Amino acid sequence: MIAYASRTGNVQYIVSQLQADNIEITENLMLCQPFLLITYTDQLGEVPIKVSQFLKNNYSWCQGVVASGNLNFGSQYFGGAGDKIANTYNIPLVRKVDLRGFKADYKAIQQFYETRVIHENVLEIK
Repeated sequence: MIAYASRTGNVQYIVSQLQADNIEITENLMLCQPFLLITYTDQLGEVPIKVSQFLKNNYSWCQGVVASGNLNFGSQYFGGAGDKIANTYNIPLVRKVDLRGFKADYKAIQQFYETRVIHENVLEIK
């Protein structure tokens, strides 16, 4: 499962390039299975509020994080949401993606998803 938050459509586009079940984060969403989080970066390197709220109840299922950002704001802020989430919850930062990303980004994300998230879900079911 991929759980995602998209404000401008960039993250939604990234998710559309992946072969995975996905769900957009809503205020009271609760997941009971391993997932990959894909989020945008808010303001200057901040985690979006709705993503922070979602993680309070779901972080234990999160296998990794991908953060979309914009390099035009500077490398110190680029994908900052991913850095903060990875550090706070001790999960892997899979990738920082500039805006909608590129094929190499989608390939790396898909590979992580297949080896880490799907694998963890199969272990959980057994």
